[in-house]
Formats: sequence, C-alpha cells, structure tokens
Amino acid sequence: MAQHTLSGERRRKNALSIVLAVISVIYVLPVLAVVINSFKLNTFVKTDTFVLPTSEMWAGWNNFIKGMTFGNYPFYKSVLYSAIITILSTFLILLFTSMAAWYIARVNSPVCRGIYYLCVFSMVVPFQMVMFTLSKTADSLKLNTPWTIPVVYLGFGAGLAIFMFAGFVKSIPLEIEEAASVDGCGPVRTFFSVVLPMLKPTMISVGILEIMWVWNDYLLPVLVLDINNYRTIPIHIQYLKGSYGTVDLGATMALILLSIIPVIVFYLLCQKHIIKGVAAGAVKG
Repeated sequence: MAQHTLSGERRRKNALSIVLAVISVIYVLPVLAVVINSFKLNTFVKTDTFVLPTSEMWAGWNNFIKGMTFGNYPFYKSVLYSAIITILSTFLILLFTSMAAWYIARVNSPVCRGIYYLCVFSMVVPFQMVMFTLSKTADSLKLNTPWTIPVVYLGFGAGLAIFMFAGFVKSIPLEIEEAASVDGCGPVRTFFSVVLPMLKPTMISVGILEIMWVWNDYLLPVLVLDINNYRTIPIHIQYLKGSYGTVDLGATMALILLSIIPVIVFYLLCQKHIIKGVAAGAVKG
C-alpha cells in the first residue's frame, strides 16, 4: 500500500514537472524570438519570424548600430534617463514605504489601518482609470522630468511595498525595539539602527521588483515626461520609425534585446532574494 502511494506521488510530481516545463518554454519563447530576430534583416523578420537566421538572413551587428544611431535623439541619453528614473524611484520607494510600513504596523490605530487598506486597495486599481488625470496633475506640478517623475512612481509603487514591509515588520519581536528605546534610541534611530537592518530580505525583494517595473515601464513616462527632451529606452524604441511610419523590426528587436539584458541578468543574480523576501513578508499579512 505504501509503495503504491509513493508511486502515485512520484507520478504526480513528474506530471507537475512536465506541465511547469511546458509553461516555462511558453514564457521563454518571446525572449527567444527577440534574440533570433535581432540578428536578421528586416525583410526576414516579417516573413520568417521563428526561423533561425541563415547566411541570407544574417544582419549581424548592423541592427544594433542602426538602432542606436537612428534619428536625432542619441540612444545613450535614453539609457541615462532610464537609469536615473529607475535608481531614484527605487530609492524613494524603499526609504519612504519602509518607514511608513513600520509606523503603520507598530501604531496600529484606526487611521493607520485605514491608510494600510487604502495602500492595498491601490494595487487593484487599473492605471488606465487615473492616467489622464495623472498626466494633467504631473504637468501642473512640474513632475515631467527624469528628476521629478520618481515622485509619481513612489505613489504607484507604495501599495505593494507597504504591504510587503508591513507583513515583515509584524513578524519582528517588539521587545527588540523596546530594548533599543531603553538604551536611549529615539524612533528615528531605532528605525535606522535596529529595524532597517532586519528589513534587508524584504528590502532586496521589493527593490528587485520595483527596478524591473520602472526600467521596463512605457506608459507612465510617455504620459508624464516631455518626450521631446526626455526619452526612456521603451520610448526610444517606439520612435524607431522611418518615412510613412515604416518600422525597421530588426533594429527594434536589437534595442529590445539590449534593454532586457540588464534586467534579466539582474533578476537571475537576485532571484533567490525575491523568494526569501516574499516568504518573510507573508508571515503575518
């Protein structure tokens, strides 16, 4: 009986592994298509999308060169603006949401609970519901530059970050903070000297998720930024158009590949921290 149970369990695990392997292949196929087509001539990208490039189709590095030199807006400026926005936005989100989550979790008053639930509710509100109002407000408040748009990202990224940070803070014994208070630490010093180091797993997890979101985001920058002066990488790719709206798909695929490589490498290096941070933040949600 025990042997039949083990055999059935093994078959279920094998079936699950096969299903997950198929799902993984489906998710990888778009990335593989981008890699393949980034080295093809434009004509063959349209007709032989999923065919490995032959000598006849091969464009080499010309697609990358053309993509980076196309038009009168330099690609390096797009990379610079994307990096500035991503770094500043992630820093603001990590700093302010961790402090807010700690206060919400420890005070636990009706007002704090209301703010917490509003932050959680913001995670389910579609961006399309607020994007036109947001665009007008950002223009009025002069938040349409790479140095000010992180304030907008802070608002949109606060929901998930506070949810994860608050869950982790609830798992930290209150006695640790009380001991710091007895030793003469005020609230600010207690947070930065005691609480913040313990938030490291969730801090890394939230940071990775926010970096991936901000770096790849297209809709918010195109609505808020002055795109004549400031273009992120996704916006730069969108403007790879020739006369009569023609698009060089080979050059487009090349720039898409360049834009996703940093995020993929960063994610692969830090993926274990995402699992640790999510698990830690889910202890007491």
